[in-house]
Amino acid sequence: MLRLIIFPCLAVAVAIVPVAGSRAQDIRGVPGAPDAVMTLPGLQLPAPSPPFVGRILPDTVGSTPAWPPQVMPPAAAPNVLLILTDDVGFAAPSTFGGVIPTPTLDEVANEGLRYTTFHTTALCSPTRAALLTGRNHHQVGFGDISELSSGYPGYNAIIPPETATLGAILRQNGYATAWFGKNHNVPPWEASTVGPFTNWPGGLGFDYFYGFVGGDTSQWQPGNLFRNTTPIHPYDGHPGWNLTTAMADDAIDYIRRNVEIAPTRPWFIHYAPGGTHAPHHPTKAWVEKIEQMHLFDEGWEALRDRIFANQKKLGVIPANAELPAWPADMLKRWNDLTDVEKKLFIRQANVYAAYLAYTDHEIGRVIEEVKRLGQLDNTLIIYISGDNGSSAEGSVNGTPNEVMYFNGVALNAEEQMPWYDAWGTDQTYNHMAVGWTWAFDTPYRWTKQVASHFGGTRNGMAISWPAKIKDHGGIRGQFHHVIDIAPTILDLVGVPQPNFVNGIAQRPMDGVSMAYTLPAQNKALPSTRKTQYFEILGNRAIYNDGWIASTTPPVPPWATITDARPSDVMNGYAWELYKLADDPTQLHDLAKAEPAKLKAMQELFIMEGQRNQVFPLNNSIAAMIAPRPGPAAGRSHFVYTGPSCCTQANAAPSILNRSFRITADITVPADGGSGVLVTQGGRFAGWGLYLKDGKPTFTMNLLNLKRPKWQAAQALAAGRHTLVFDFALVQQGEVPFGHGGTGVLTVDGTEAAKLTLPHTTPFTFAWDETFDVGQDTGTPVDDADYQVPALFTGKIGSIAVDLGDGSVSLESMNAWMKAASSRDVERPAPGVAPAGK
Repeated sequence: MLRLIIFPCLAVAVAIVPVAGSRAQDIRGVPGAPDAVMTLPGLQLPAPSPPFVGRILPDTVGSTPAWPPQVMPPAAAPNVLLILTDDVGFAAPSTFGGVIPTPTLDEVANEGLRYTTFHTTALCSPTRAALLTGRNHHQVGFGDISELSSGYPGYNAIIPPETATLGAILRQNGYATAWFGKNHNVPPWEASTVGPFTNWPGGLGFDYFYGFVGGDTSQWQPGNLFRNTTPIHPYDGHPGWNLTTAMADDAIDYIRRNVEIAPTRPWFIHYAPGGTHAPHHPTKAWVEKIEQMHLFDEGWEALRDRIFANQKKLGVIPANAELPAWPADMLKRWNDLTDVEKKLFIRQANVYAAYLAYTDHEIGRVIEEVKRLGQLDNTLIIYISGDNGSSAEGSVNGTPNEVMYFNGVALNAEEQMPWYDAWGTDQTYNHMAVGWTWAFDTPYRWTKQVASHFGGTRNGMAISWPAKIKDHGGIRGQFHHVIDIAPTILDLVGVPQPNFVNGIAQRPMDGVSMAYTLPAQNKALPSTRKTQYFEILGNRAIYNDGWIASTTPPVPPWATITDARPSDVMNGYAWELYKLADDPTQLHDLAKAEPAKLKAMQELFIMEGQRNQVFPLNNSIAAMIAPRPGPAAGRSHFVYTGPSCCTQANAAPSILNRSFRITADITVPADGGSGVLVTQGGRFAGWGLYLKDGKPTFTMNLLNLKRPKWQAAQALAAGRHTLVFDFALVQQGEVPFGHGGTGVLTVDGTEAAKLTLPHTTPFTFAWDETFDVGQDTGTPVDDADYQVPALFTGKIGSIAVDLGDGSVSLESMNAWMKAASSRDVERPAPGVAPAGK
């Protein structure tokens, strides 16, 4: 008789031998019980399966079941709410001396600590990548924003698997993880409904994502909004819907469900609202509330003086800090402005301030829910006020449409007045004048994009943890950087930095823990961060032990895309040198007095640059039209056989700066046809082929300034039809982009409309809008012709997009950039005037 031989398993837990420097595995509860939990050693993620601790015999009689313990963080590990607002200058919020009320940030600071010498990278994507990985931004592929990515390791917009995110580490240690709001770290060519999704939040360690993919979005009609990887359009049919409130609602619901369903599992939330990146889209009620406060009526110079006095009183800047003179060589003084300029600029500032106050209020609603659920005492809140300095991307006069800035087009105040009453509504993609930007970075010089000076890199931060931080309202002045946040969180929750994640050896984090700064007795300790480099778009700096060497920006960040920049980025920049203890606002340049020190600092920058993949340096933002990998790379023929939506530009056919043909084979129903056939972009720049009142129509939206239109005279009869739009580019001059050409619309082989344009959009359509087939998401290319979603009422047989020759090549771009570095060149512009002119 066959005898089954059983080797019973031990009925006790078998300890895993820890790796040197790690903690042993910790099991809480009865081993094998359904409620047993285990805290991992944490150096290898995921951890090997624990041994079975029950007993197995030939049948269940006499056998003992045992469940593997659930992975959980250490006992009493806190929830973590990591908040990062957008484009908020150091001096904008009331918490750091500003005049704009931010009571939520005030409360976090008053219940915890203010950090006054905290730094970001000076730009969106890089700061966010550094925040979530604990590594310098070039180490994780984000030396620039994703839209300017290039094929070098430090700039390819790909977070490598050797640098697992904070979300991935915490999730595999038992945290529930979620990401709300801005995600500017998906490689642009992967931003479509087919992925791949490896570099989306779900692939980077987050269980849940509700937010937008890209640099910014309309808060009224976000065309790039997703839940996990599914595009959603909750604003359709809901006038007055605003993403700032909607994402707070979603986060509140997420927290409540987690606490109700799994109250013992801590959560980690990365909360990243669009505010206050352009477009500035607060609700009307918030605009009215701020207007009644008359915060900006005296102008930007008076605002700086008021803020500076507040900062001294609060102690958020050193007592010896000096306020730099107004940069009158670059920006107008308030008293030199016309009455129209003053009126417009005050309106811009009021709307911006309303947006910041509104954003802070909605963050407060999320924190109130944490409090209501009894979770606040053991919740670590880190509230970073801005991912860089205040933004100058509105140009010196501001703009009703930020897409203009990235296409080299600016309007004066008179030309913007038709949008005055609509400022901040869904009819604008608005940004404020640089004078306000400069004031909101008080007392520091320069702005977002400028990594060499604190106006671009210094941001206020507050940290609270009621159960642990008792120095309420304390101020911390240690020099720290955004890369220090991830190691700080891991340190405070008791989770080690892993050596291996998913079998891949990890690069050590560049950041250092800031946990030592929390106790009151440590408030005067010297910083543990001794060295930090900075670099964005060629502007760079190196900090070392109280000194900083900074390059002098050769052009301001509000210069147009075509303004001359040094072609020799490495050697074509002047350097400045500052001793920060004596000169905290970088005013007194010691470069000539201390040449040996400057040289040593420059050499240190090169060493740090080589170690962190900073080279090769590139100072041109024209890289936005460079070719990239992905489903559109190398293709000239695209075919769509049914409705689709939400494909961002780098995964779609690009008609910019080239000849192209669009062919639509469609069937019109018996009662006539209407709706969109194919479109990209929307109200603020883009194009679309659609049927209006049954008439085939092609519209090219030139930055919401002009809308050249090709339209057939007759509506289509029921049945099958072939529509073709042909555009032949005509190159003129040495600038390789923005050229005009002739477009011809034909219906069933017969010419229906012909029009020649002197210019076309040179660099980008509206980036928060997508490439859609059979519908339009986001906003229409012409509000007068249709409203979204404008579903096509007929049947699509096929829509083909064929790309012809273009004016942009690596050779033409290099030649133009070389010419631009030495002299002024012809600049592209759509050649249009504002609406109503």
